[in-house]
Amino acid sequence: MKQKVQEKDMDASRLATEMLCATEQEAAYEKALHKEIRNKWKRTAKGWLLLAPSLVFLSIFTIYPIMKSIISSFYIDNLAVMEPVFAGLKNYTAVFQDKVFWECFFNNLLIAVVTVPCSIGLAVAMALFANHVKKGKAIVRLGFTYPTFIPLVAVANIWMFIYTPIYGLLGYINPEWRFLADGKTAIWALIVMLIWKQAGYIMLFYVTGLHGISRELFEAARIDGASSVQIFSRITWPMLKPTTIYVLIITLTNAYKMVDHLYIMTKGGPGNATNVLLFYIYQTGFDYWDTGKASAMTVLLVALLLIVTSVCFFVQDKKAYYND
Repeated sequence: MKQKVQEKDMDASRLATEMLCATEQEAAYEKALHKEIRNKWKRTAKGWLLLAPSLVFLSIFTIYPIMKSIISSFYIDNLAVMEPVFAGLKNYTAVFQDKVFWECFFNNLLIAVVTVPCSIGLAVAMALFANHVKKGKAIVRLGFTYPTFIPLVAVANIWMFIYTPIYGLLGYINPEWRFLADGKTAIWALIVMLIWKQAGYIMLFYVTGLHGISRELFEAARIDGASSVQIFSRITWPMLKPTTIYVLIITLTNAYKMVDHLYIMTKGGPGNATNVLLFYIYQTGFDYWDTGKASAMTVLLVALLLIVTSVCFFVQDKKAYYND
């Protein structure tokens, strides 16, 4: 009988000890959890604090102008009215009925379709050459990237001299060439200049991407008897896909941001053969003083770039291989 009582007392004591330990463990777990939550909030606050200066500039120079343009696009604001008048979607209707807008749209589309793949292809070729050259590698890279360091205004003046009839560089070859004066060739002359200007800059990203590819992959491919074309198509190019996604977005947005050299070289002429959306927005807003219509075109341009870049990023990103 006494033994049973002692066993019951021991069981009760053991149960009490286990409950006490469980309570202590639960308290310790809650304490650690609260500490982790506090640390997480501290890290989050520190991160937002570090981002604050960038967010301030982003809000002032990007978000605010976009919101202001969206609001202004719903108002008639030109020399015909004293104060802005709410007009709903009339500005957007006027934009879609504007023949010059569509000329600029297709000019921009042509520039993007040609400059993006040509610049990327040339940049990849230059990066491969600069990566494999044995002597003077630094000089080769500097020569390829030199146009990147030249300001757009200077680039425009250089190419104006090249295209100038009789006295220009191409004028010595054939004095009859009038590339910038002919509506059929003017936009192609600008496209050549754009490719020359940005290919070296894009090359820098591909040189970095090539250094991130393991040498063992190339050595294994050569041992298996793969040719240079097979190595590029099966290893190099797929491994450069993340770089290509980033470069694709950069070159695409650059194709719609050309204004400086266009203003110096052709001012959108002859006629509207070289006019583009951003320059036409500038003309509408500051030459014709139609702020409402210019704002509507700005909203359409931003929406177009946002949609295209989002599609490029999210669609292509799923097919990219990231080397961890």
